[in-house]
Amino acid sequence: MEEKRELEQDEVLEEVKDEETTEEVVEEVENTTEEVVEENDEEDTLSMVRKLKDEKKKLDNELNTLKDRLMRLSAEYDNFRKRTSKEKEGIYTDACVDVLKELVPVLDNLERAISVDGTVEDLKKGIEMTIKGFKTSLEKLGVEEIDTTSGFDPNFHQAIQVVEDENLKTNDVAQVYQKGYKRGDKLIRVSMVTVAK
Repeated sequence: MEEKRELEQDEVLEEVKDEETTEEVVEEVENTTEEVVEENDEEDTLSMVRKLKDEKKKLDNELNTLKDRLMRLSAEYDNFRKRTSKEKEGIYTDACVDVLKELVPVLDNLERAISVDGTVEDLKKGIEMTIKGFKTSLEKLGVEEIDTTSGFDPNFHQAIQVVEDENLKTNDVAQVYQKGYKRGDKLIRVSMVTVAK
């Protein structure tokens, strides 16, 4: 019986040893698993850090490219604005010169008329010729007299007086006090008129 007991004890001991071994194995596996997971976590973290660094570098490059483009566009716009301003100034100066080229001969004719001794009739002829030359100059510049024969138009005429006239229809221009002028669709000066009622 003793033998039997010893055998049972040995078996129990074996089982306990087996259990201890199993526990050790389980513990060892868990430790190994944790180490592997930690290593994988470290690798994943490193991989993620690398990816983020690469993405940051890419975004920094893109940002620098966009900043460079913005600076270039800003400089280009400033140059465009300056160039346009100079061109406008040049166009304005050229237009003034064109107008003055047409007006200077009129001034010359008026100065000649004053310096010449002559009769009133000669002076009148000289003034008429100067007016004709001035009108020709205005025509060359595209300036035309505003028509008053087609009736009163508030866009081109300013009524300074209203009169009753049986010979005229309502809104007909009875008298022109000051002629008006336009160039194309651009009004230079309105005509000052008397309008019939």
